[in-house]
Order: sequence, then C-alpha cells, then structure tokens
Amino acid sequence: MPRPAPSILPMTDSSPRRHSGLVARRRRPGMAITAVARLIVLLAVFAWAGTAAAAPKIDPENLVYLDTAYGRTVILMRPDIAPNTCAQIRRLIRAHFYDGVPFWRVIAGFMAQTGDPTGTGMGGSGHKLKAEFSNVKHVRGTVSMARGTDPDSADSQFFIVYAPAPQLDGKYTVWGKVVSGMEYIDKLKKGDPAANGRVVDPDRIVRMQVASDVVNAGEKANQ
Repeated sequence: MPRPAPSILPMTDSSPRRHSGLVARRRRPGMAITAVARLIVLLAVFAWAGTAAAAPKIDPENLVYLDTAYGRTVILMRPDIAPNTCAQIRRLIRAHFYDGVPFWRVIAGFMAQTGDPTGTGMGGSGHKLKAEFSNVKHVRGTVSMARGTDPDSADSQFFIVYAPAPQLDGKYTVWGKVVSGMEYIDKLKKGDPAANGRVVDPDRIVRMQVASDVVNAGEKANQ
C-alpha cells in the first residue's frame, strides 16, 4: 500500500503519496569528551569510506549529536550539497530549538519525522529555506528536510529514512546521513498507518548538539 511522502503539512487524501528521558553516562570534562568526539569522527570516516568517490571532509562542525531516551545518534552533515540547510540546522540546534521536540510522525519501514515543536506537522522556526535538491539518494539513514507542496517550504522539520526510498530522490533536500546509532531511531514509537503515521504520545529528542561545541566545551574545561 503506498505511503505518504514526508511533509510539514497534515496528510490528506490529496497529499503526495509515497509512490510518486536520555540514558547516558556522565563524562568528566576535558580529555574524555575530546577523545569521544575524535572517536565519533573516526566512525564517520569509516561510514563514508567506499560509499562516495569524493567524501566530504570530516569536521566536528559537521557532526550532529541527536540524543533520545534510547541513546545517541550521530549525523554527518552534508554542507557540500546543502550549505544553507546545514547552516540553519546548526543555528536551530545552538538555539536549543530541537530539544524536547517529538518524533510526531513515524512510519515503520519508511521514515521518522521530527522538528515541529507543536507536534502537529504545522510548526516550524518561521524561516523558510530554498530547496537544495541533489542527486544524493534516500537510503537507510539519510536525513532530509520535510516540506509542503512548495519546494521552497522546508523550515525546521526533517526526517530520517528507514529504508531506500528512491521515490523521494531529487524532491527533498538531503542534508545528512546517520553514521552511528541508527538502531536508536529504529526503536522510536511508530504511528498508526491509518493516521498517516501520526504518533500518540511520541518519543522526543532529548537534546541535539553540534559536535564542535562539545569538543570546545571539553577543551575549555581542561584548560
């Protein structure tokens, strides 16, 4: 049965269809935090190895930590293909916009959508983005911007793909790829397919951080 494509709008019969708290250990500041951050960078390098002829340069500024009650998911951003989108995501993360935001729409075998503080599918930051479509494929772990029918209506909402979704390729702005912790996204509470994946009492983002901020905080604490 065809499933709806990610959208920032509530899904209706006329909407596009698919066919077209935190559990974490406290870490001492300083070298421990920096070492963990470096380890994550190495994991990201290995995840990209052999998957692209010219992989993007790994930089903690382009790594995102997404914490849920299940654990930490690490996203490698792609400013090489979506610079404006990545810049907006970083800005919102640093403003703590995403902290506590629900995964309001989760469809098993398709995708998990978040980024709307209201949990209705209508919310956002109020700053729309121009589409930055690319030839990067929507495969398991791809992170892409949700939008309405207008290609330039993406804002703060994004989705993480559970399985290859070629029907989305070239139609949504890809800005990242999960390089660690996809198993925690798999654990998110699923929505009712009859309600277009809307989740009752959804799981939430506990916190999002840019890795470079974590590294810098550790280095300052170690001085």
